[in-house]
Order: sequence, then C-alpha cells, then structure tokens
Amino acid sequence: MPVYSQASSANNGAAIVKSDSTVVAFDAIYVGGAGDVVVKTYAGDTLTFTAPPVGTIIPIRCNRVMAATTATLLVGLSY
Repeated sequence: MPVYSQASSANNGAAIVKSDSTVVAFDAIYVGGAGDVVVKTYAGDTLTFTAPPVGTIIPIRCNRVMAATTATLLVGLSY
C-alpha cells in the first residue's frame, strides 16, 4: 500500500461517476464540490465522509463511489 504525503503525486486521475454498481480502483478522492462522499472499501465496508472541505484529498482505497454521494466535482486518483 502506498504511503501518502504532501510530496506524493498521483500517477493517474479520472472523473468519478457515482454508482452503486460500477467498480473503480482509486487510492484517493479529490473533492471539488461540497457534499458528503460515500464509498465502499475493498473490505466491503461502506463509509461516509460527512462534508469534507472543498479541495480535500481523501486517502482511501475504494472500489465504489456510491450513488448516495452528494459531493460534486470528484476526481479519483491513483498513486
């Protein structure tokens, strides 16, 4: 598992489409617009990040960004 720091930079990124069924492979999520971020982890847990500040990078490996997510302008990052 990669180590995250402010000096780390992503190798790849992609706009996130919120879906309960689409499988993704991200190491972190950039939050560009206000709202909650709901993800499913590789372990199968559903986590809700309530109102992360705009501009936040959430360092979470996940395989789904759920449809219940209300945040906008999300970018999935791979390290």
